[in-house]
Amino acid sequence: MAVAETQLYAKVSTKHRSKSTSALLESLLAKGFPAHIAQKALAATGQKTIEDAAKWLHSHCNDPSLEDPIPQEYALYLCPTGRLHNYLQEFWKESKRQCGKNRAHEVFPHVTLCDFFTCEDQKVEILYDALKRVGDSFSQCFPPSLSLSLHSSSSYLGFFIGDSHANILKEFALAFSSEASALADCHVKPCLKQLHLTLAHKFYPHHQKTLEQLAKCINPGEACQWVAALYSRDMRFVHYQTLRALFQYKPQNIDELMINTGDLIYVDPTQQSDVSEGWVIGTSHRTGCRGFLPENYTERASESDTWVRHREYVFVTASRFFTQTENEPNVKLNGEVHNPSTSRNVTNVLPVQNATLRRGVLVMRHGERVDQVFGKSWLQQCLTADGKYYRADLNFPSTLPKRKDGMKHFEYDPPLSCCGVFQSRLIGEALLDQEVTVSYVYSSPALRCIQTAQHILQGLKLDQKVKIRVEPGLFEWTKWEASKVIPNFMTVTELAEASYKIDISYRGNFPLSSLVPSESYEEYVSRSSAVIKQIITACPSKGKGVILIVGHGSSLASCTQPLIGLPARDSSDFAQVVRKIPSLGMCFCEEIREENKWQMVNPPVKTLTHGANAAFNWRNGIMED
Repeated sequence: MAVAETQLYAKVSTKHRSKSTSALLESLLAKGFPAHIAQKALAATGQKTIEDAAKWLHSHCNDPSLEDPIPQEYALYLCPTGRLHNYLQEFWKESKRQCGKNRAHEVFPHVTLCDFFTCEDQKVEILYDALKRVGDSFSQCFPPSLSLSLHSSSSYLGFFIGDSHANILKEFALAFSSEASALADCHVKPCLKQLHLTLAHKFYPHHQKTLEQLAKCINPGEACQWVAALYSRDMRFVHYQTLRALFQYKPQNIDELMINTGDLIYVDPTQQSDVSEGWVIGTSHRTGCRGFLPENYTERASESDTWVRHREYVFVTASRFFTQTENEPNVKLNGEVHNPSTSRNVTNVLPVQNATLRRGVLVMRHGERVDQVFGKSWLQQCLTADGKYYRADLNFPSTLPKRKDGMKHFEYDPPLSCCGVFQSRLIGEALLDQEVTVSYVYSSPALRCIQTAQHILQGLKLDQKVKIRVEPGLFEWTKWEASKVIPNFMTVTELAEASYKIDISYRGNFPLSSLVPSESYEEYVSRSSAVIKQIITACPSKGKGVILIVGHGSSLASCTQPLIGLPARDSSDFAQVVRKIPSLGMCFCEEIREENKWQMVNPPVKTLTHGANAAFNWRNGIMED
């Protein structure tokens, strides 16, 4: 057990434990559950119903931390409802669509009154009572509407609450803090600085103008009923990422995690470096169990998706003459509102994709490689005693291309698996269905990338028309090479003799000799930025053809960010992003002729998702007693 975790256990286990006489607790005790386990279930489910708590207990029957005395963390938020909330939700959706996700998207619209604090499970009801009493005492002086003014900077956008109204809210937070601290033995810290409702935080500076235009569509004076709500979260996973399961996964090994569609998974980014490619290790929010799971079965969720809403106090003000009904349409930020006086059209915030767009750049990771499935020793599995290749599994390629320097160099320059070939051809066929015109193809010198490009062209039915330009500058960050040296790639002549459609007249911008083993991150970023700019310059700007670039997981960020003017990520963030990119993951940029710039848009085809298929021996299981 980690030292910090041990100290945390000691801290919470020595506190005085009081008894709760709630009806919910008595019902669970009558069913035979120990008091501390029953209280934990009630705290984890918001003390709503006996059914919720019993379901939680059933799901967590194998939770190794079930007996641990770790309490929940609680926070008091002031949340808008009604039409103002609808405006804010639409801003959340539009800002994410147009500018990508920023830190504000991790949580719903709110004003923080008291930041997160711990409370023992058996004392949570005291917090509920404190919220009710303090709410009642402030109900008459709560302002009919809050004064909200828009504030913007290069990394923050939000509404500041006017001083007179903010002072009332601070007094309310201070009163709750005093009651909760005294009665529930909690250390509750009220927010006494500038109170605000965040709209966007930690976004790219060049998105500021777009976000401001979207924010101006929010009328802060819209009808709103404010609610003081108490939320909780699991304090063990505060700095973890949250994933949502897109599909069910049934474990095939004892160290794998069972997940159902919709499950939320806590993942510690710092513990993923030694995990096999395509997998993550995480803890299920639903069951508390920990194990490995396929990363392509998940998507990023918001931090607050795992939070539990406990109790709330609704401030009913006299000036609130109407509320939104079920039949009243939701407010839209594109101007589709039923109140013309507050309607603003923002459809022109970003240029509409139309005929002004010309070239496109489709950057794609290669297909499934054999060592991704069979491990680094895959070649040894396929060699006979006299050194000849044979197909040890149907997912191995039927043959390997001839190369003069011997078969051993395939170990660090592996080919696609048969599934990788299928994936690549499937993507090509999908591009053909969408009538995507590929005019140029550039590939990393890695064999897996060249094979991917070849089979995409076959799917597009362009393999006899468009040739592959082998560009050494597109090779991945050399620091990640397991061999710590630059692999011996097949030569252009060898590739052509092996029937790959190579442009033998093309001379790369970066010769192979210029690739440096274990290059720094800055060197890799500089190389990638230079090569993408040189590729764009080399391809005529007339027409609307797509430039297809087949590279590595790292290529998606390193080739597109300089194109659209984004700064390079921090190297640690870059590694975390890259490891989540699956086979044939892709990014698509389009050029806007009128503005002489590029923007990232949705790729022309859908993603390709599939599950694992383990090796099977009929003798094991079928013939066993």
